[in-house]
Amino acid sequence: MKILVKILIALAVIIAIPLIAALFISKDFSASSEIVINKPRQEVFEYVRFVKNQDNFGVWQLADPEMKTTSAGLDGTPGFVYRWESKVSGNGSQEIIRIVENELVETSLDFGFGEPATGFFELRDAGESKTSVIWGVKGKTPYPWNLFGLFMDMSSDFDEGLANLKTILENQE
Repeated sequence: MKILVKILIALAVIIAIPLIAALFISKDFSASSEIVINKPRQEVFEYVRFVKNQDNFGVWQLADPEMKTTSAGLDGTPGFVYRWESKVSGNGSQEIIRIVENELVETSLDFGFGEPATGFFELRDAGESKTSVIWGVKGKTPYPWNLFGLFMDMSSDFDEGLANLKTILENQE
């Protein structure tokens, strides 16, 4: 009986430590990456403003050729909603919430738990016929899931997606 009590106490401690630690870890998260694309800003903007184009370069979309998608509204304009169902990448939706012509595309990303995150593409001139593209996400993770933020970094996914985007755009006529 004493052994059982010690095991239960040990289990309680093992469970309690991460839950207590999560109380002190920020719920805010952000990840982004940046690349320079050898195309004018307007040309890059005209591609990234359309959410469906992410099917061509987004790591999560490319990871699951069986992904089921639906959409509503006019892509490339505020109010457009893109939904996905995937055994690999999970389920969710992305809605365009703000566009600043040739500068910014902002979306609301809903993964089905917690508050929706904000996804974005920021574009800046990077020299003659060159565009700096920042692709990222920011938001809040609910307790106790914020603990996993210590172990996750989506920046490498954005790196890979931006490299795909660069290849696509620089190979277009």
